[in-house]
Amino acid sequence: MLNKVRPALGRVLTPIGKAVARTGITPNAVTIIGTVGVVAGAIGWFPHQEYFWGTMVITAFVLFDMLDGAVARVTGKISKFGAFLDSTMDRIADAAIFSGLMIGLYREGDRDTLAALALYCMVAGVVTSYAKARAESLGYTCNVGIAERAERTILVLVATGLDGLGVPYVLAAGLVVLAVLSTITVGQRLGTVYKQAQAEQKPKTESQGSQESPRTEESSAESRT
Repeated sequence: MLNKVRPALGRVLTPIGKAVARTGITPNAVTIIGTVGVVAGAIGWFPHQEYFWGTMVITAFVLFDMLDGAVARVTGKISKFGAFLDSTMDRIADAAIFSGLMIGLYREGDRDTLAALALYCMVAGVVTSYAKARAESLGYTCNVGIAERAERTILVLVATGLDGLGVPYVLAAGLVVLAVLSTITVGQRLGTVYKQAQAEQKPKTESQGSQESPRTEESSAESRT
């Protein structure tokens, strides 16, 4: 959903990316620093129920991590390894956010259900990302989903931060919505790839049928003889 605003976001980030690039920092270094910051915020604050401050730290480094693409564009250092590193670090950051939240909720003693929801959201997020990566490795298009990574990250951080400020029920509502949207997204991606696979299989089936028809006619002629 947020993919529609990425061109505009790119125009905003480009000047900042130029400023960062002048410091000599590389796009891959931006990616790694951003991920380390997210992990530190999630593991350092969330398990101790410091949800608001943990969210603030994570958000700061998530915003910093968004600059890796801008720095890569302005320096001309766009590479396949950079894309691979970025995707891998994203998975680590996501796991840290939900793991830290899950530990914090479990330690509270009376929020085990929310801890289980956080675990489900983490697994659903991994499956969502894996489904797209696997589909693209097979040559299919899988750019669909009501809740991609950006939406999932925003939702969990907003809900967690507000919970840290004492807003009641917001974290429960956020995790339930996230679980539902993540499940729908997995279903959307499975359905999209299934349709492409079926469309790909249909011409092969028709081709096999056309090749078999002469033999069928020949067999019929022999039976009449």
